[in-house]
Amino acid sequence: MDMSAAEHKRAAATQGASSSQSSHQELNGSEILVRCLQAEGVKYIWGYPGGAVLYIYDALYKQDTIQHVLVRHEQAAVHAADGYARATGEVGVALVTSGPGVTNAVTGIATAYMDSIPMVIITGQVPTPAIGLDAFQECDTVGITRPIVKHNFLVKDVKDLAMTIKKAFHIARTGRPGPVVVDVPKDVSLKTAEFHYPERVEMRSYNPVRKGHGGQIRKAVQLLMQARRPYIYTGGGVILGNASAELRELVDLLGYPCTNTLMGLGAFPATDPRFLGMLGMHGTYEANMTMQNCDVLLAVGARFDDRVIGNPKHFASVERKIIHVDIDPSSISKRVKVDIPIVGDVKEVLQELIAHIREQQLRPDAQALASWWGQINEWRKRECLKYKHSEEVIKPQFVIEKLWEMTRDRETYITSDVGQHQMWAAQFYRFDEPRRWINSGGLGTMGVGLPYAMGIKLAKPQADVFCITGEGSIQMCIQELSTCQQYQTPVKIISLNNRYLGMVRQWQQLDYGGRYSHSYMDALPDFVKLAEAYGHVGMKIEKPSEVEPALREMMRLKDRTVFLDVRTDPTENVWPMVQAGKGITEMLLGSEDL
Repeated sequence: MDMSAAEHKRAAATQGASSSQSSHQELNGSEILVRCLQAEGVKYIWGYPGGAVLYIYDALYKQDTIQHVLVRHEQAAVHAADGYARATGEVGVALVTSGPGVTNAVTGIATAYMDSIPMVIITGQVPTPAIGLDAFQECDTVGITRPIVKHNFLVKDVKDLAMTIKKAFHIARTGRPGPVVVDVPKDVSLKTAEFHYPERVEMRSYNPVRKGHGGQIRKAVQLLMQARRPYIYTGGGVILGNASAELRELVDLLGYPCTNTLMGLGAFPATDPRFLGMLGMHGTYEANMTMQNCDVLLAVGARFDDRVIGNPKHFASVERKIIHVDIDPSSISKRVKVDIPIVGDVKEVLQELIAHIREQQLRPDAQALASWWGQINEWRKRECLKYKHSEEVIKPQFVIEKLWEMTRDRETYITSDVGQHQMWAAQFYRFDEPRRWINSGGLGTMGVGLPYAMGIKLAKPQADVFCITGEGSIQMCIQELSTCQQYQTPVKIISLNNRYLGMVRQWQQLDYGGRYSHSYMDALPDFVKLAEAYGHVGMKIEKPSEVEPALREMMRLKDRTVFLDVRTDPTENVWPMVQAGKGITEMLLGSEDL
């Protein structure tokens, strides 16, 4: 009688287990690798098989504690693991083969690196005797990935594999998080060694500082209490450091205005009146004006990047005192000279700041703070995010507003691709909780939205997961609709389809005399039919009156992946906007400023 696939798998697992026991834990490299991942509590691996990793795939076949998700492109494997890591705080894991498997994964690795996401990427490599001989599907993985990883390893001896995996996870999740690549030659995955996974690891050359310097913290508290125009500016480090509760407690204690970067949204509730909105290139008028005119700035887990402060000379033209808290010393005074640097884990440093303020029973200058809030509220009166609603054409901002209204009281995760739709989502979806806004900030990678959503949906099956995208971005990884079908990850895709590469078109309008060079999409697919071809639900809407019913229908179809093709106003721009080379207060607030 023929055995079923499940019976074959159980038999293979039993045989593998018995042979392991009889050899006193003498395992091959692939089995060692899987045991290491199990010891780290890994639940999911996203990957794509190939010749160099077939022994690893064989070891995965013989176990059932780790679920492997077969993507349709290696880039999506890394993006999906990345999205999982961002939403959960756990280390995301991806597995790709050698050569093109590695090079296809590079964009995903670089995306995670720029946003400091904890990941371990396992890559196959040709056998060690063939390295450097231009073997089939060989590439210099260590050399190629060196600039875009926190660290990488080439494992040449199977005896070193377990310790290398332990180091990889330790490096990925501690200090400033980041992706770590472990390159495993095919012969290493086959050779045997005694398995022992260390409980802990010590690395003499790697000891990230966690506790902030007490003297610097006392100086920071003193400066904060003397401030007449204070401001709290936070970035993705608060999210990554799980310090949202401490940030909220500090703002409650001081009553100071607070802003988040694109990567920090949700660290402080967007619905709180002390939140001034996102700052920077497409930030609010009040957030940017407050940033430029404050006298004491507390920067936490942020890096003063070009999209936040604009022209550094313009930013430096106003005198202010800056306190900068970050886990990574290389980020401090990198672009902007600061007065009080504090290197340490942002959660622990904020706890120390709060404790010191409470112990000393310190209070800010109430009269000066009231005057400062008066100025901020004057800036708020500009209503910089106001837009003209239409009954004839769908405004993209309206779609995001409606989505927020309908999901604000539910456990909802929003992923986005990159472009105008990303900025509208950041501006108009009001994130009150951390790790609910998942997007590519540093690298600005188109195509991440759908794989991010897949990774999150596996981690959070009961949550609503929406991917906000555009007709340009979604086509970069659209083949992953097949993965959604195979693994039953019912995500909701909202494509704000304006028939343009919208942000490119906007820049061409403003900076290139309206010469729309290759930013218009002439040959778009029928997204409804395409979604249906992958086994999903496709919907198209073209009128504002259809927006709310369509969103309700998406949410009703809880167990189906739904693709909503929203035909939006092709002329709509993202406002406010700070053009390249300008200062953050030199904002265009609308077409009237052109």
